[in-house]
Amino acid sequence: MTILRDDAPLPNAVDGSAGRGPSFLDIAVATAERHGVCVRPVILEQTDLDTGRRTFVPVPCGATLESKCPPCARKHKALRQAQCREGWHLTEEPSTPRPRATYDHEGLLSYRADLAAALNHAREGQDASEVASLRDEIRWTDEQLTALGMRGNAPAAALDADTGAGEDSAGSDEECSATRSRRSTRRRDDAPDLPRNSVSDRTVGREFGGHYSSMFVTLTMPSYGKVFGDGSARDPHRYDYDRAARDAICCARLFSRWIQNLRRVVGWNVQYFAVVEPQKRGAPHLHIALRGHIPREVLRKVTQATYHQVWWPPTGEMRYPGADVPLWDKRHETFIDPKTRKPLADWDHAVDAIGPEEAPAHTARFGPRLDIQGIAANTDQAREAVGYLCKYLTKSVSEVLRARTARQHDHYDRLHAALCRTPCSPRCAIWLLYGVIPKGATAKTVPGVCKARAHRRETLALPCNRVLTSEKWTGKTLGDHKADRIEFVRRKLAAVGIDKPARDPRRYTWATVAPGTRMPSRAQLLISAIAERVAWRVEYDRAILAAESPPGTENDVGECVRQPER
Repeated sequence: MTILRDDAPLPNAVDGSAGRGPSFLDIAVATAERHGVCVRPVILEQTDLDTGRRTFVPVPCGATLESKCPPCARKHKALRQAQCREGWHLTEEPSTPRPRATYDHEGLLSYRADLAAALNHAREGQDASEVASLRDEIRWTDEQLTALGMRGNAPAAALDADTGAGEDSAGSDEECSATRSRRSTRRRDDAPDLPRNSVSDRTVGREFGGHYSSMFVTLTMPSYGKVFGDGSARDPHRYDYDRAARDAICCARLFSRWIQNLRRVVGWNVQYFAVVEPQKRGAPHLHIALRGHIPREVLRKVTQATYHQVWWPPTGEMRYPGADVPLWDKRHETFIDPKTRKPLADWDHAVDAIGPEEAPAHTARFGPRLDIQGIAANTDQAREAVGYLCKYLTKSVSEVLRARTARQHDHYDRLHAALCRTPCSPRCAIWLLYGVIPKGATAKTVPGVCKARAHRRETLALPCNRVLTSEKWTGKTLGDHKADRIEFVRRKLAAVGIDKPARDPRRYTWATVAPGTRMPSRAQLLISAIAERVAWRVEYDRAILAAESPPGTENDVGECVRQPER
């Protein structure tokens, strides 16, 4: 006898839906999402150096958008919420422990010093083969130092001493700095003056009435024209799309200037956690969590007086709007005019040609609308504000600005067209359409084609990292916050006798899977990851129940915890 569920299609359904159930992979993906397992893992080959065993390990993809991987996006959002919550109302200065060198670091560095001395001796003896061998050994030592967690790069002076590159480059930099024009740092006449105090190292606000209060500020861009309720322009011909595009590109730099002015006015190192989100009209606006209490009048004055000037070549009229674009001259290795065959002006000469009396190419400012709230610590308002700050972190700009009418589609298309003709940086290939060779231009540079995020339809010039945090917000990186969460779970398990020691990273090596290697299917890897996650969850739930169970009650494994009789 066949038993059918109420929601199952009939075997002989008229619409033919009997054989249209989900595939095995679809079921595995849905189950993985429910258990918080990455659905788009990166397969790496892990080798155990002690046993020599090789296994394929699915590593989480780390996506931040829910449309790509919902479990990874939710984890990233939880990390950001923990970061925001931990640093917003700190009452003590965050500690940033300086990492200390290990015994392995010191041994490798001593070995590198001996190699550098031997390299100098080989250069004096003009032994080319010995010099090449020592250089390779020094590079291997630097790679080992990096593998052990060394930040930055090792100095390359020992490898380049015989080329004289450092001496020549230093001389050329001095000549360029001597001949290049300098811009005045005097404030604009139309900008209000601000007090300029020395900034102390303090990052924690003052206590008022036994409470630590912090600020929640929202900054918006100015108006570019009248809009409807859905954000589309009422009069597209009068709406300033070009200015909106330039402001969107300069938004992050304008915010950095705002923070700099705020710190100079209040006299202490204000810390921030900011999230950049798009408005319905497509312009960015910032939700900012500021640690410590700052008077509202100070925030308004700083916003009115903050501006960012862009000293770039003028972009008023495009010199090559059609199909006739600058050509690459192989002989002179530069771009030339397609008609006159004369070379275009390079970036440095175009910037130096800007006279001292000329106006900047663009001046960005914030709009007059400013929302300021005081948020007290350990309140429902603080918890709601953290959720509001991180509300749209798992959604892309195109998902937040989902056009539902033809009018909205046209508005976003016009804004995207303005972004496609607005240079985003000194290296942007759009500069060639204005007759300027951008920095780093080569034969592969295509005039008018820039792959930066500022020109994409799905981003509308919003920055790649939509979360802007100061260095001393918590004194930790996202990796540190993730490690704290792992350590919290490990301690909970250890309290009930479940030991989960950390793995030695030096015991394993990781490598990408070579093409053609036979490995388990995606569904099999998801099933293994789901089983592992379920086992972890059971252990964690047992630890939580054991910690919350009062004495004399039945614990998580069904055993009675008896107290000694008095």
